[in-house]
This record gives sequence, structure tokens and C-alpha cells, in this order.
Amino acid sequence: VQLQASGGGLVQAGGSLRLSCVASGPSFSNYPIGWFRQAPGKERDFVSAINWSGDTTYYSDSVKGRFTVSVDNAKNTVHLEMNNLKPWDTAVYYCAAWVRGDYERARSYDYWGQGTQVTVSS
Repeated sequence: VQLQASGGGLVQAGGSLRLSCVASGPSFSNYPIGWFRQAPGKERDFVSAINWSGDTTYYSDSVKGRFTVSVDNAKNTVHLEMNNLKPWDTAVYYCAAWVRGDYERARSYDYWGQGTQVTVSS
């Protein structure tokens, strides 16, 4: 399974960005996809997750109501639509495949993508 994240950038507070995670390789659709973020000097934190049928989603409390996760099965892509961005959303965002255990724990994921930087200015 290979995952490639893209779509990060610099945006002002209150703005929006859409991240994409393109999946490839054998059996990638067996694994729900999660988004995590990591700010400098901090741990990698759960943001959101979704299964490939799109009928089950999870969000952290810090992004609920502002971020929306979705799937585009025709393009093997998971999107993370981020609205009303805050300066504390600044981090490197990663997508990964949920392969075991608790969906909120980074240790439950494998096949991490390379990350995409999101910077929100105040």
C-alpha cells in the first residue's frame, strides 16, 4: 500500500484548504484511511478517519464541525476539507492506513504518506 498526501499550503486564519491522499497498491481498500497532524515538538495527533465506503467517519473534537473527510473511489483518493482554519491547525498533515486497534492512536496505522505542510497565519 502506498499513500501520497498533497494539498497543503499557507492560508490566513478563517480560510480553507483541501488535502488529498491518493492510495495505490494491493488491497489498499481493505484499510480505512486516517489523517494525523504533527506540529513541531509535539506528538502526532489524530484528526479524522474514514472507510472506503464513506459511511463511517471519525473526527477529533478539535476539528469537528470545521473539517470534513470524504472518499472518491473513482480516483482512489481520500479528501480532507478544512474550513475556518485556526493558527493552531498549523502542522504537517499525514495520511495512513488503519490496520489494527484504536482509530485514534498513531500506532494503529501503517503505510504512512510523506506528509504535507499546512500553515495558518493569524
